[in-house]
Amino acid sequence: MTFQFPDYKQPNFDQEPFLSSPDAQVIVVKKPGVAPEHYHALSIYPEYFKINGDWILATESRMDGVPVLRTDGSVHVVEFRNLNVGDKVIVGRREDGHEGIYVYADGFRSNDTNKDLFAFRSGRSRETAYSMDYNDLYELLKYEKDHGYIVWVLGPAVVFDYDSRQALSTLISKGYAHAILAGNAMATHDLEAALFGTALGQNTYNQQSPPNAHYHHLDLINKAREAGSLKGLIEKEAIDEGVVYSAITNNVPLVLAGSIRDDGPLPPVIADVYHAQDEMRKHTRQATTLICLATQLHTIASGNMTPAYTQKNGEIRPVYIYCVDIAEFAVNKLRDRGSLEVTTLVTNVQDFVVHLRNNLVQTMQDS
Repeated sequence: MTFQFPDYKQPNFDQEPFLSSPDAQVIVVKKPGVAPEHYHALSIYPEYFKINGDWILATESRMDGVPVLRTDGSVHVVEFRNLNVGDKVIVGRREDGHEGIYVYADGFRSNDTNKDLFAFRSGRSRETAYSMDYNDLYELLKYEKDHGYIVWVLGPAVVFDYDSRQALSTLISKGYAHAILAGNAMATHDLEAALFGTALGQNTYNQQSPPNAHYHHLDLINKAREAGSLKGLIEKEAIDEGVVYSAITNNVPLVLAGSIRDDGPLPPVIADVYHAQDEMRKHTRQATTLICLATQLHTIASGNMTPAYTQKNGEIRPVYIYCVDIAEFAVNKLRDRGSLEVTTLVTNVQDFVVHLRNNLVQTMQDS
C-alpha cells in the first residue's frame, strides 16, 4: 500500500493549562430531549474532557451532538432528541482546556512549512488538478475494502448512465461498499433501469425516450409495493443486475431516506426523518471513508453526522470524506456547513465512478 495514514499527534496533557484545569462540569437532564443551560456542543474534531483528573476522548463523535458522561467514565455523544432524564451532560463553552473541555484540531496536521503564503488556485474548482486525489483514493479504497468501512452517499445521477451504473454495481459486488445511504429516487431509477432499461423514462445508454416511458418509474414503484420488498421485487421480476441488486445480494445495508417529493415511495423508504437519521447514523459512526455523489442534501446530512476521526484497534485515524459533483456550489456547500475535513472533486460523477472501477477492479484483474 503506497497510501499512508497521517500519524495522530496526541495533545500533551502534561503541561498547562491542562494540569491545573478542573474536571469538566456535568448537569443532569431534567426533561427528555432538552439539554441543560450552557451545554457543550461537539465539533467534527477530536474533543477531550477531563474526568476524575484524566483527559478522555469522546468516541463516535458527531457535530452538534451533546457529550454525555456515562457511569463507566466514558463520554458518549448524543443527539438532543435522544437525551434522557438523568443523563449527565457536560457543560461549558470554553474549548481551550480551561473548563475541562479541549477541542483538538491539529491531531493530523502536517508540520510541512515549505509552502508559499500566497499561491494561485488554492481553492477547489473545475480547474483544479485532481490526478493525485484520484491516485490517493485508489490506494485508500484498496486498504479500506478489508480494513475499513466505506459508506457511499448516492444521488440518482449516478444511475442515469449505463456505464456508471454498471461500474458502481461492480464496485459493490467486489467489496468496495459497506453501506449505502440514498433516497427513493436513486433506488427507483436503478431498478427502473434494470427492468425497463430507462431512468426517468430515458434509455440509460442511447438517451432515447420510448412511448409512455415516463410511466416507467411509477410502474416500477407500483410493482415493488405489490411485491412488498425490494428483495421480493428482484425475485419476482428476475432482476439480476444494478446497484440495488448488488447491494441486496452482497448484504450491503441500503438506507433510503424519504423526501417530501417522493413518488410511491418504494417499500423500504423511511418516511420519518428522525428514524432515517438514526439509521444513517448507524453507518456514519462506523465510517472510515465517506463518498458522496451528486446529492446536496444527503451529502450535508451525512457529512454533518461524520466526525473527522475514528478509533480503530485503539488507534485514532482520520475519516476521509469525498464530495463529488459537477457543480462547484454543491461541493463547497459541505465545507460551508462545518465539515472541513473533506476532499472535493468538481467533475461528472458518472466519469468518477467509471474511473474508480477501471482502476480498482480492472487493474486487479489484469494483475
